Amino acid sequence: MKRFSSVLLLGVLMMVVLIGCGQKSQQDVVDSLDRKLNEMDSYKVNAKMTLETGEEPQRYDVEVWYQKPSYYRVELKNASKEQSQIILRNDEGVFVLTPALNKSFRFQSDWPENGSQAYLYNTLVQDILNDSTAKFEARDKDYVFTTNTNYQNKNLSKQSITLNKKDLAPEKVSIMNQDMKPLVTIEFSDMKFNASFDKGSFDMERNMTAAQLEVPVIAATNEPFEVVYPMYEPQGTGLTDEKEVSQNKVILSFTGEKSFTLIEEKSEAALETSTPVTMSNGEPIDLGFTMGVMTDTTISWHYDGVDFFLASTDLSMEEMAAVARSVYGKTVIK
Repeated sequence: MKRFSSVLLLGVLMMVVLIGCGQKSQQDVVDSLDRKLNEMDSYKVNAKMTLETGEEPQRYDVEVWYQKPSYYRVELKNASKEQSQIILRNDEGVFVLTPALNKSFRFQSDWPENGSQAYLYNTLVQDILNDSTAKFEARDKDYVFTTNTNYQNKNLSKQSITLNKKDLAPEKVSIMNQDMKPLVTIEFSDMKFNASFDKGSFDMERNMTAAQLEVPVIAATNEPFEVVYPMYEPQGTGLTDEKEVSQNKVILSFTGEKSFTLIEEKSEAALETSTPVTMSNGEPIDLGFTMGVMTDTTISWHYDGVDFFLASTDLSMEEMAAVARSVYGKTVIK
């Protein structure tokens, strides 16, 4: 009888230990993420990104490559508009490439360490590690962290990060505004840790050439383009003048308490011999639907066959970014 009781007690203790081992605490998972980030040499991952910030959802295919310590390659594609951009970081700096225009910009920038980046595993993990107030939920097959953010777009204040229990790979990220309404959703697939890369995988010229084989450089045409208006205007400011400089260029003037000018011009591809434009005082800026170039008083970007240039000495950099992100309004054929 005593032997039976001892066996039964041992069995119960083993079950308790096994159950305890199967349930990781928030701190256990955070520690595992910290180790994974330090031990990880590289990765490749694909994703589907959906933006809910405009009149209609905009969907993008995203491919991310990373190699330790600080090589990055992010390709963003909008299939419906044939929009394609590549963001590179290598020993020469940070590059934003637009293959269809044969144009590129080079920055001496801290990107992506200078803020959250929803499609980069590194910064998602870092956001979890940096937020002592993060909420945590353990589900059957995954973990979910809800954290604060550090995005350039201050309207994106919270994010829900879902990680696979098996290898802590990212599954889904939802980024919300202050009302917890999802504005950006990213669904990941085909995550490969410690992936291998060719020698030139992060080379600017090689990436530009390879991308142009898929998306040819656009040819110059005289077709009219659509004028697009910002849906956000600072209070006390409004459109007061619209000047058609040519069939391919329009200048919109907004005056009031915080005046600004928006120039829209049909895009033309650069010559094949063009070299990257070095931005000594500029930074890449994520506008959601495209990557742009920001200085203290300007933002420039390309989207859907049109070059945009926003300038203001009245708007703060955050206000300029808010206006630029809202340029998806009603259109009029010019």
